[in-house]
Amino acid sequence: MIFLISILIIAAVALIVMGVRAMPQISGVKPVFPQETAKGKSSKITLLSGIFPFTGIILEKLKLEAKVKNRITSAHLRITPQEFINAKLLLIIALVILAPILAGKTEPLVFVIAFAVGYMLPDMWLAKRISQRKNSIARVLPETIDLLSLCVDAGLDFVASIEWLLKKGVSTNPMLDELAFVLEEIQWGKPRSQALKDMAKRLRLPEVNSFIQTLVQAERMGTPVAEAFAMLSEDARLQRFHRGERFAMKAPIKILLPLIFCILPVIGIIIGGPIFLQFTQGKMFQGF
Repeated sequence: MIFLISILIIAAVALIVMGVRAMPQISGVKPVFPQETAKGKSSKITLLSGIFPFTGIILEKLKLEAKVKNRITSAHLRITPQEFINAKLLLIIALVILAPILAGKTEPLVFVIAFAVGYMLPDMWLAKRISQRKNSIARVLPETIDLLSLCVDAGLDFVASIEWLLKKGVSTNPMLDELAFVLEEIQWGKPRSQALKDMAKRLRLPEVNSFIQTLVQAERMGTPVAEAFAMLSEDARLQRFHRGERFAMKAPIKILLPLIFCILPVIGIIIGGPIFLQFTQGKMFQGF
């Protein structure tokens, strides 16, 4: 038990360090993404990427760099795929070294558990961060569409609306961060429809997919964007309501295990404990 607690503490400290390192930079103009294009790419090698320089070659040979980069981008982190893999290797090495010292054993099972924890924990943390970001985007999407609709009704186009909202300092909105990156891609020369489709592939949210499809269709057919935004806002609110209903229906199932294993045993001890003591001491039927 002490060994497992020590491993969890060490892993938690390592993840906190990774989280501080990977904290997204808040900016009122544009977000900072882990991947950089040819326009903004820096040749500086960071300390974390220089620890294991061979990991970049391995990612390239195995063609895993794009997959890891997409996950890191979805989590909105300021790290490269090589830095993430190096951080995972550092965590594995630290746990493998410290596990036998803390456990006082050198059995193979100790090393296997330490290796498994170090390998899976960063991926679990990244998946959790991606899920949290997707949920936050789904929550603020209707209000974001309303803001864009107001800007379009005032006479601005779609790109100018995003620029105006970013200049006003609406930087805590994760959906606007994604649209800011789309704006950067458009300024670098990518077509607007393709930049929007890339955002849909990056987020993989049904609400965002509907938003992107409506915008692309409006651009292709030449229909007014303001009318599309009005329908999108209502649809996004309806989908958010259904998402909340799904979470509410999952609550009784999630509370079932704590109820069975934590609350019911305590109630059983409180109610049945005195009866059991009276029965064992022969005082059960003295009052009759």
